[in-house]
Amino acid sequence: MDAWLIPLAALICALVAEAAIRYAHRRRLLDQPGRRRSHVLPTPRGGGIGIVVAATVVLALALRPAQPLPAVLLMPGLLLVAGIGWWDDHRPLRALTRLAVHLAAGVLLAAALWFWTAGGDATGGWAIPRNDLPVWAGLALAAVIVFGAAWSINLHNFMDGINGLLTAQSAFVFAMIALVGALGLPHGLGSVPAALAAACLAFLPFNFPFARIFLGDVGSGALGFLIAALLACAVVAEPHWLAVGLLLVSGFAVDATATLLQRIWRGRRWYSAHREHLYQWLVRSGCSHARVVGYYMAWNLLLVAPLAVLVALKRDAGLDVAAVLVAYAAGVALWWRARQSVLAGARRHA
Repeated sequence: MDAWLIPLAALICALVAEAAIRYAHRRRLLDQPGRRRSHVLPTPRGGGIGIVVAATVVLALALRPAQPLPAVLLMPGLLLVAGIGWWDDHRPLRALTRLAVHLAAGVLLAAALWFWTAGGDATGGWAIPRNDLPVWAGLALAAVIVFGAAWSINLHNFMDGINGLLTAQSAFVFAMIALVGALGLPHGLGSVPAALAAACLAFLPFNFPFARIFLGDVGSGALGFLIAALLACAVVAEPHWLAVGLLLVSGFAVDATATLLQRIWRGRRWYSAHREHLYQWLVRSGCSHARVVGYYMAWNLLLVAPLAVLVALKRDAGLDVAAVLVAYAAGVALWWRARQSVLAGARRHA
């Protein structure tokens, strides 16, 4: 295991993030306060480039003959997503343009997994050997990867609205992939998850509890792609990772999906910017950014992490389904109760 990649990723991220602050001030890449924003001072954006550079170096250096996954295969999709995000941070693009690029990155991820399994070198292989899959099943699997990656990219972009939330969530997901792998559930990713967790933790002081710089679209999109890519690779190596992955992203998935469905139900312009996610309502009700991040991390540590470890140790399909259902049912109930409580408080003070 290339453990030396872990401190290297942290060092690279910190150095590049510091340089990004100076670059953003020089180019006037500042997010201004506004009605749909949760900050009150002009703040530089684009600091996520530090995580992108660290991830790119880690993926390149993780390429070893004994490595089950040639990690470099994930780089094209990462660079495509980060590139369009960097562009959007400088000169805003149309939503359809961004979506087309995100789908293209999903195609590159599906192609990377195809090439990986073509050599028969995956830790556990496909649940069904790839060459034995019917054409329709292979196409369906590729479609799931493509659209799943695009959804992850946009979901994590939606949830990047307050200081530290996305960075802390990403650090948790990457760290849990590393931990569950160490507990014996193979993922074929070597030290890559731990190194990415270190990069996120190195960026956190730049963004939390007070933001010197925001991730920007370059960072939020890249993190969404990396989370989707690592979990997809893990599922290919061992199918029980599907349940683990669904658990790890449950907090964000519930908030983003429930909010989106509610906006569609109410006839809102669901694709436009807004401040109606639960974490945004909590901030608007008077909670500090740090407190809201604490709520989401409490969900992760008190429910998600134990369930993920249980699934990894037991490796039972019935338990997988039960754990995911419990987490998402509890998440939806908590989302609805918390949102109603916040709205009721807002009405009392109106």
